[in-house]
Amino acid sequence: MTTEANYPDLPFSQACENNKSPILNVLQKAFTRCSTVLEIGSGTGQHAVHFARNLPHLRWQATDQPVYLAALAERIRRAALPNLPEPLQLDICTDSAPAKAANGLFTANTLHIMPWPVVEHFFSRLNELTSDNATLCIYGPFNYNRQFSSTSNKAFDQSLKSRDPLMGIRDIENVRQLAQQQGFVLQQDCAMPANNRLLCFAKNFQVTEA
Repeated sequence: MTTEANYPDLPFSQACENNKSPILNVLQKAFTRCSTVLEIGSGTGQHAVHFARNLPHLRWQATDQPVYLAALAERIRRAALPNLPEPLQLDICTDSAPAKAANGLFTANTLHIMPWPVVEHFFSRLNELTSDNATLCIYGPFNYNRQFSSTSNKAFDQSLKSRDPLMGIRDIENVRQLAQQQGFVLQQDCAMPANNRLLCFAKNFQVTEA
């Protein structure tokens, strides 16, 4: 079987290789009832290929900004999986949602890169991007009660803020509130390698006020 590491000419993330199996272990249950998953910020495409290959019951739709699309599309082309179509351009701030809403949404290592107003905008679009009874899964580092879970996360946050003060590791309570305002309720908070978490939300029909 061809593995993601067999493409030395394509962008490669060792972190994706390290975390893809632990993430998959959670997604296998979280996305059991999903038929289409929309991935926001697919990056190198390693996650998209691995998850599509191991979750054959669903259609995995990768997306990213224009600058990353060519390499992402090439990895997906080489994978040649029937449930992994050509990636779509999707800048969460400017691009329209795909024509068909997904009943699963996944994003990894994006919320700390997005400036905070973009994070808020991302959550405000959840109901445009997903159908009823959707599942939302978010992977990345998070703080609890404004406290870092490790010294490495604190250093990472300082590095992000040196690039843009609006970047940074997000507090889980702020993320939970943004999701809940759109009708998504936190169901699971799973520990992941390297001081990361995987948050799984289920969409219900009662949108709460901010």
